[in-house]
Amino acid sequence: MKEDENQKENPLKGNRRHFFSQLSVGIGSLALGSLLIPDLFKGGNAQPLTQPLGIPHFAPKAKRVIYLFQAGAPSQFESFDYKPTLRKRMGEDLPESIRNGQRLTGMTAGQDKFPLMPAATNFKQYGDSGTWISDYFPHIAKIADDITVVRSMHTEAINHDPAITFFQTGSQISGRPSMGSWMSYGLGSENKNLPSFVVLTSRGKGNSQGLYSKLWSSGFLDSKHQGVLLRSGKDPVLYLNDPDGISRSDKRHLLNEVSQLNKLHHVETGDDEIESRIAQYEMAYRMQMSVPDVMDISKEPESIVKLYGEDCQVPGTYAANALQARRLAENGVRFIQLYHQGWDQHGNLPNAMAGQAKDVDQASAALVMDLKQRGMLEDTLVVWGGEFGRTNYCQGKFDPADFGRDHHPRAFSIWMAGGGIKPGLNYGKTDEFGYNVIENPVHVNDFHATLMHAMGLDHEQLTYKYQGRRFRLTDVAGNVVKDLLA
Repeated sequence: MKEDENQKENPLKGNRRHFFSQLSVGIGSLALGSLLIPDLFKGGNAQPLTQPLGIPHFAPKAKRVIYLFQAGAPSQFESFDYKPTLRKRMGEDLPESIRNGQRLTGMTAGQDKFPLMPAATNFKQYGDSGTWISDYFPHIAKIADDITVVRSMHTEAINHDPAITFFQTGSQISGRPSMGSWMSYGLGSENKNLPSFVVLTSRGKGNSQGLYSKLWSSGFLDSKHQGVLLRSGKDPVLYLNDPDGISRSDKRHLLNEVSQLNKLHHVETGDDEIESRIAQYEMAYRMQMSVPDVMDISKEPESIVKLYGEDCQVPGTYAANALQARRLAENGVRFIQLYHQGWDQHGNLPNAMAGQAKDVDQASAALVMDLKQRGMLEDTLVVWGGEFGRTNYCQGKFDPADFGRDHHPRAFSIWMAGGGIKPGLNYGKTDEFGYNVIENPVHVNDFHATLMHAMGLDHEQLTYKYQGRRFRLTDVAGNVVKDLLA
């Protein structure tokens, strides 16, 4: 009885016992075990988990994530949350009963009035789902039945840096591992010649908030789990190529010698980060051959160029990065993070947001359609959204032709597609002013828990012990939003 209880309490012990009872104990068994569960025999400072690393906790719906992060926070009122009441009551002061003492930024805290401002563009319903989408996004409107719009997102952070840090790492304070790093840590890589976590950035014409490497950092996890930033141009990864005069065989010989020195140093110190360094050197060597091939879109057919738009042929654009994301996904990259800057419309929103939307609309929809036609959408989870929402009142002067919206963390919209998420769903609801969530709230922690669940990970079980406590992406909160799952 005690044996059965122990097995229930610690599945890893049960799995190992079953593993060794079914195989002859010998060199062959040990070798097979180390291949199936790379960390099973690892010594040093490895932290035991209830589930072996590299193996999902349960059958995953998604094998990979492509996160289209719209940095700067696009307005939900000009995208996916249609509020006709704002047009009916345009110019009226936001009722205090609705605002209810909500924290404001320093940019609008001094305003005497908070005049309601309707959407700068029109909305229509699309697809069998009847999803309301603004005229700024005509291409995304075509995939209305493939996406799920979540209109009830909320967060605590009201300024860009803590808000984007929270979305990417599960904490408003810098230093925690990013989402992609947690995925790499828990699931490993599908392609030994490419990183499991890749980052691509692009910049729109609008006001841009900064992007920092802390957003794709591995934090206190091994550095091999950090995101690799791929740049536009002939050198996608800085310092990856060899200097002139160094041949491939010279590089191989150098790595072998450096590896021997690092292994001796590891024996002396027991520092596991040295093993990560060895692995990174080897990865860089393999990437010298694999990255140029993956980044070369010259062989893509004209139909794909037409689907994503002509900008996909211009390195560094959002469209080019979206196409690269599909190519990386095809080649086994686990987590692909795109950042597109320029969504911080505190002024001139009608013109600025229209331009920003045009930058991303066609390529975002094309990515979903491209994955779907290749049979990849069902196991690729695509996410589109920013770090918080925008106010329903205008910032500064009241001018329907030239106005801005301030930060609003209490309610905003994102959309998701594929990877085990129900298609054509409109989830959550805000009040008639679009200010507060009144149905099915989804917190950032809930979003993270759901994302991990789609990847076959229990967010409460994937932990790492650091400085005396066990950390996880969702910290001490988060619930899987099961209504979103197919």
